[in-house]
Amino acid sequence: METIVMIIQFVLGLSLLVGVHELGHMLFAKLFGMRVEKFSIGFPPKIFSFKKGETEYSIGALPFGGFVKISGMVDESLDTTALSKEPQPWEFRSKPAVQRLFVMLGGIIFNVLSAIVILSVLFWSVGEKYLTIEEINKHGVVPTSIGKQLGFKTGDRIKAVNGILVQGDYAEVFKTAILQSESTITVTRTMGNDTTIQLPKNILDIISEKKESFFELAMPFHIGGFDQASNAQRAGLEIGDKIIAVDSTPIKYLHELKSTLSSYKTEDVRLTILRDKDTVIKTCTVTDEGRIGIAIESELKFNSHTYTPLEAIAKGTYSSFDIVFIQVKAFSKMFTGELDPSNSVGSFISIGKEYGGQWDWAHFWSFTATLSMILAFMNLLPIPALDGGHVVFLLYEIITRKKPSDKFLEGAQKVGMVLLFSLMLYAVFNDIFKNFFN
Repeated sequence: METIVMIIQFVLGLSLLVGVHELGHMLFAKLFGMRVEKFSIGFPPKIFSFKKGETEYSIGALPFGGFVKISGMVDESLDTTALSKEPQPWEFRSKPAVQRLFVMLGGIIFNVLSAIVILSVLFWSVGEKYLTIEEINKHGVVPTSIGKQLGFKTGDRIKAVNGILVQGDYAEVFKTAILQSESTITVTRTMGNDTTIQLPKNILDIISEKKESFFELAMPFHIGGFDQASNAQRAGLEIGDKIIAVDSTPIKYLHELKSTLSSYKTEDVRLTILRDKDTVIKTCTVTDEGRIGIAIESELKFNSHTYTPLEAIAKGTYSSFDIVFIQVKAFSKMFTGELDPSNSVGSFISIGKEYGGQWDWAHFWSFTATLSMILAFMNLLPIPALDGGHVVFLLYEIITRKKPSDKFLEGAQKVGMVLLFSLMLYAVFNDIFKNFFN
């Protein structure tokens, strides 16, 4: 069932983004009097189509993209039949360069606007929840295997990043640390002394490869639900119960529970439970994976913030372009060798996994907005066959007043298609290797 939900979310999200992107191209083309022959969400074979005016609208069976066919334009269809004839007034090639530039930027503009609208509505209707560094420092952090190698210790409190005292949203602090090169994190140890830890230049690559951060949060918790066929539920545990001991080992945080249960795989353990103000003892069987079948409810206190409509628009706009900033930083790290492309390039497999197998509308729209900005950024790259490649040629024409020949544009389109197809194959095989053979 989770796989089905994941596929539905992927198809719905990608179809929305592609539809918005191609709509941008089409509306600008029609605005400037160009003839739009086809508008398709998805690639052939067709599932559904109809014609209105000069344009055929269709939905394709392959939901991995879409296209708009504009008369007189060299595009991914590589249909150059009309180019052998004299340009017609309604054709793309006969229009001024500035109008053609807006047509090529139309998809990118619409993707940016859609991300801003989605995030603005989310901030206005749902608001924002976040953990402050002050709340995290009440309990400290727990180093992962990466963190232990770097020098973090259990109970460390975050004090400064790159020498600047941290405050406010923890996520922003963490983002700063991993995006900058050679960041330092100053922590306060349980004994009160401060220690500064140097992060390696390729910390983002290490995190991406290991699929874990350099530390987790020490998290007080209680039981928020149960898995199917839960041993804990059969043992008599209830939602709201707080596990305070496993046999003779006291438990305060989630990482302590996980570590202790891993020592009792396939065994029965004695759980001491705090239920309201009463202490209850239950015996439960631990699975061979070191689990007892409970869902965790964090007791960390999240801050919440509500936004007025104008504040939501400002926050939505900032957050949208912040996504692009992160992409630019990631690209720069790839070019400097600080980030291996195999750890950052993903295909539809990665996108589907990010949507997840649980239906959560807030997450769906938030991730769709993120994808919309990534799609806009990727399409702006100066690669032939992408919108950015067309934009480069049009800017050249506007500046030099010399139009590249149709033969040149056709050749550039073919080269771009090969590059794009190669990148897609690399992303797919990279995902397959990472998810099924690594």
